[in-house]
Amino acid sequence: MSFSFSVLATDGKARLGRIETVRGPIDTPAFMPVGTAATVKAMLPESVKETGAQIILGNTYHLMLRPGAERVARLGGLHAFMNWDGPILTDSGGFQVMSLAKLRQIDENGVTFQSHLDGSAYALTPERSMEIQRLLGSNIVMAFDECTPYPATEREAEDSMRLSMRWAARSKAAFEEGGQHARDNALFGIVQGSVYKDLRLESIEALTKIGFPGYAIGGLAVGEGPEVMAQVLDYTAVALPADKPRYLMGVGKPADIVNAVARGVDMFDCVLPTRSGRNAQAFTRRGTVNLRNARHQDDLRPLDEACRCPACRNYSRAYLNHLSRANEILGAMLLTWHNLTYYQDLTRGLRVAIREGRLVDFVREFETAQSAGDVPSLDAP
Repeated sequence: MSFSFSVLATDGKARLGRIETVRGPIDTPAFMPVGTAATVKAMLPESVKETGAQIILGNTYHLMLRPGAERVARLGGLHAFMNWDGPILTDSGGFQVMSLAKLRQIDENGVTFQSHLDGSAYALTPERSMEIQRLLGSNIVMAFDECTPYPATEREAEDSMRLSMRWAARSKAAFEEGGQHARDNALFGIVQGSVYKDLRLESIEALTKIGFPGYAIGGLAVGEGPEVMAQVLDYTAVALPADKPRYLMGVGKPADIVNAVARGVDMFDCVLPTRSGRNAQAFTRRGTVNLRNARHQDDLRPLDEACRCPACRNYSRAYLNHLSRANEILGAMLLTWHNLTYYQDLTRGLRVAIREGRLVDFVREFETAQSAGDVPSLDAP
């Protein structure tokens, strides 16, 4: 197997690590931009790489529907298809089991979806999910699961989690039949159990008995709020094997990432920086900025003086405000580039702080800067 993970340094529960894949290394803590349909929206692959991203995501469900996994395979695999030569992680389709609840039927074997595109029926099982991810050629494959919704009763969470554990075993068996793809790449198990400690720990025990080279924490960032998320991470992250990467799925806001790193999480993904960029929301060292606000109309300052992205190097807040209010495509492109750069700089800063043993100071400085807020220009009307 060509996948490995090493912990290089620790600071409290936080870990500095490196994942080695056949497509290159991933330094952790890492943020992975989301490229659901074989594209990170409003970005060229080359631009994504310039932000510092080493790995991106694709989605099994969406690529199954369009353009189809078999077609992607015929065209050379997902890396060649989208011109991304670094590692790719593919979600299994498990999140859509929750998010598309009105369009699916679930049983022991798997899930039947009614396509949100044309109403056609598609079956997705652990075995089919593994086949799709093999056809796509992903380097980190996710076990097929049911993402437990929130809120859920303890009984609902228990039934959902145990179904996911049975699917995890089937996912591993099917993944290992994948020949060279299975030998070169890695399958991650996904911890479920909602907000119930006993269920989370039971899920971890079941997954570690099956055995995976990496573990994800699913079923968070689905409405439970940051305080509850932190409580779940407090007992979940440290219960996972110390020599394997830990991936918190679908998270999140910058503060969520910082707090999760301090609790021992290594990997993150979220649509927030790209979706926000398309909606004129920018993440900066002094908090979130809405570029559609009128106060930016005559502001010649950069969005973030400390940022290295093209939006901050080459354009004023006034111009970004104009692009956003005029719904020009360039506005979405520049602000997405900025947000992804900010997220990469944030995780790079976390890595440096862990290596130097000053994570506590980093967190305090981060929180102080974020709470200070964006300062309006004194020169603007």
